[in-house]
Amino acid sequence: MTTEITRRAAIAGGLAGAAMTRRAHAQAQKPVRIAVINDQTGVYSDLGGVGSITAAKLAVEDFGPNVLDRPIEILSGDHQNKPDVGVALLREWFSSGAEVAADFANSAISLAANPLAVQYDKIALHCGSTSSAISGVGCSPNGIHWAQDTYADSTALFQGLLKSGPKSCYFITVDYAFGLALEADSVRAIKKFGGTVVGAVKHPLGDSDYGSYLASAASSGAQVVVIASAGGDTITCVKQAAEFGVTQHQQVVTPILYLTDVHALSLRAAQGLQFVQSWYWDLTDASRAWAKRFEAQMRRKPTDLQAAVYSSTLHYLKSAQKAGTTDTKTVLAAMKALPVSDMFTPDGHIQANNKMIFDVHLMRVKKPDESKYPWDYLEQIATIPGDQAFRSPADSGCPFVNKT
Repeated sequence: MTTEITRRAAIAGGLAGAAMTRRAHAQAQKPVRIAVINDQTGVYSDLGGVGSITAAKLAVEDFGPNVLDRPIEILSGDHQNKPDVGVALLREWFSSGAEVAADFANSAISLAANPLAVQYDKIALHCGSTSSAISGVGCSPNGIHWAQDTYADSTALFQGLLKSGPKSCYFITVDYAFGLALEADSVRAIKKFGGTVVGAVKHPLGDSDYGSYLASAASSGAQVVVIASAGGDTITCVKQAAEFGVTQHQQVVTPILYLTDVHALSLRAAQGLQFVQSWYWDLTDASRAWAKRFEAQMRRKPTDLQAAVYSSTLHYLKSAQKAGTTDTKTVLAAMKALPVSDMFTPDGHIQANNKMIFDVHLMRVKKPDESKYPWDYLEQIATIPGDQAFRSPADSGCPFVNKT
């Protein structure tokens, strides 16, 4: 009897062990899914879009096809700049096993994603959204804001601009979370550096006729017209400002502009504009080498937002490997502990409010005769250290900072 029981126990134990081995093997083979969500068809599609998907795939190429013996899979989806579509995509991905969502490229969708990431115990990497609220009043323990934000963009621009003479400003602002944050941060900077705001007007996302807004700006008497928008909105407004003669009497500035915007405008139309960049393809040997790889697939140079998708994806994979797990809280802790060092920034780090801090660059659009080769559009005016460009966690308004 004793022998029979032992034999049965051994058989049962062997079967259980084999089942556990199969489950462990199946888990090891389950892909680590990283979902790139952004605007692929609208006004922000050039800033991120398919290029951000390419950037994420380049990060996987550099890291390797597997992490923790699991294959890496890149998913993608177009939120069409509609928060309800973005939230539906995120719920579908998070509930079906995606560990990370990256890019976003719309601040309203980023702000909706932050609590969703907590609900599903996932990670959100905000690269293409710039509202300072993402790491401020709308922050999340599970959401990391990677690239520049409206606070850094406005501080760097207006500090230099107001020193040169003009003081009064008028805003033409896109009417949703991103534009409202950009205007609020810009007004703060303008007042801090001795300027005044004489008026403002709001326009819907994706507008095509800025005539009435520009007429209001012209009649305001402001020395500076601030276009607080991005992508296709900024391109159209800047073009129409020149067509309607606004630029002959007032200085037009854009706190946020991207390489693809300059390309669409042409150097003749954009020359002299100053704005902040997280990264520029022609700054270092490393950035030029990466941009060459990107261009080979996309037939154009990358924006700083696309470079940020590469950086955040690579940092997530490095951190998961170091942590030995994809458990969300463990990986988040590893991401904060591990310095960010890649072609995007050599010395970045993640603050307590989950804002990645790095040096940013104040750039000027070159004159046509200053450009020496394709995509040679920008001149670096200054580098602003990260601890000066971005808010401290204590000043960010992030609710969970004081609880940690």
